[in-house]
Amino acid sequence: MVKVSKAVITAGGLGTRLLPATKEIPKEMLPVYARSSNGDIVLKPVIQVLFEILYSLGIRSFCIVTGRGKRALEDHFTPDYGFLNVLRERGKESIARDLEDFYRMVEDSTIIWVRQPKPLGFGHAVYMARFFVGDDPFVLVAADTIVYPRSYLEVLLGEYSNGVDGVLLLRSVPDPRAYGVAVVDNGFVVRVVEKPREPPSNLAIMPYYILPPDIMDVLSGLKPGVGGEIQLTDAIEELVERGFRFKAVVMEDGDFADVGTPEGYLRALEVSYRYAVERG
Repeated sequence: MVKVSKAVITAGGLGTRLLPATKEIPKEMLPVYARSSNGDIVLKPVIQVLFEILYSLGIRSFCIVTGRGKRALEDHFTPDYGFLNVLRERGKESIARDLEDFYRMVEDSTIIWVRQPKPLGFGHAVYMARFFVGDDPFVLVAADTIVYPRSYLEVLLGEYSNGVDGVLLLRSVPDPRAYGVAVVDNGFVVRVVEKPREPPSNLAIMPYYILPPDIMDVLSGLKPGVGGEIQLTDAIEELVERGFRFKAVVMEDGDFADVGTPEGYLRALEVSYRYAVERG
């Protein structure tokens, strides 16, 4: 079985539901609570938390798909040792050490930045990483959502090692009409549909996936779907119809923090703080 060593992180959304706060600050840079490498409770950008989780699982090759007005993301992932010196001069050794650990992870990784010229949908953002993906399977995460506990990403990788074509993370929700929805039979996904008016199940697709490189060929010829956008769900459905085997991992516990809306961000702060405290 091919080992998954690449991750695609999508961060191209405009964040319009969080305006005016996200006019200059990408929503993926909004802070949530986390533990520092020193064990302190700190605030970290959502995208940094996701990067550190993936790094801890052995991923060293990253493609981050951004859009207009996202330069702050690249700046954050550019080590600034002069700033560390300023922190240390001011007696902020703990904060400096935590940032230094983050910089070490960045320098130990290969990070490719790809610009999505227009926000044409989640599927299109994924397609922008096609040259990075090549012929390899990859982890895909959306940079505005963190799933708790962090171990769910490890579970996805474990399931993939059992010889399937891909893995989807699902969660039962009261009203799945705003999500991609999956139908599961005997532990495998047999159907997916994007934002259905009449959901065939209550299993919403969380934005954590392990996908085969074949998804790129499907995306290349995919027509716009719901909302006039290129939908990743439609591409997965086509692969399922071709006989690709996608294992379903259904969240039985845990929670998720989605910073895409004001209400979601408030909840993200509550959820991330709870899990940061519990780690202690």
